[in-house]
Amino acid sequence: MIETLISSKTRIKLLMKFFINSHTTAYLRSLESEFGDSSNAIRVELNRLEQAGMLMSQMNGNKKIFRANTEHPLFREIHNILLKQIGLDRVIENVVERLGEVERVFLIGAFSQGTDSQIIDLILIGDIDRNYLIHLIDKAEGLIKRKIRYLIYDGEEFDNMNLNEFEPQPLLLWSRE
Repeated sequence: MIETLISSKTRIKLLMKFFINSHTTAYLRSLESEFGDSSNAIRVELNRLEQAGMLMSQMNGNKKIFRANTEHPLFREIHNILLKQIGLDRVIENVVERLGEVERVFLIGAFSQGTDSQIIDLILIGDIDRNYLIHLIDKAEGLIKRKIRYLIYDGEEFDNMNLNEFEPQPLLLWSRE
């Protein structure tokens, strides 16, 4: 879907990388090895996004580190478009909101790192009916054409966890509050 609006595959990868999880940072060479694209193509797109004010950069030694500009007027809209591209809006609508006692949902795995994947990894927190969850997940996978893996924790169990074991930090997708 987004490919019809944005013709540059490199630009799409960069938007996914930086706008799904605004805490993501990267530099040119790391993006080159991650994307498998030429450094020149990535540099051109990074410069365009930075000139448009969508990315910010800072020097760290001899590396120019990029991250999303969360103050950009389009940040929230681009973030939401990317979530819809992945199908996370449908997961929230068709799974989370129907389960009832869900407190929070976090995104982990490849997507939390800004990398496209056929698998969506989630952490669900709350008092969850596992059998009903399996049924809802099966339906959602059919709609979004991606697999969904999940971990379930009750609120107290999750609050006592060390979130530093997740790299990067889990990204809050949904909260009842």
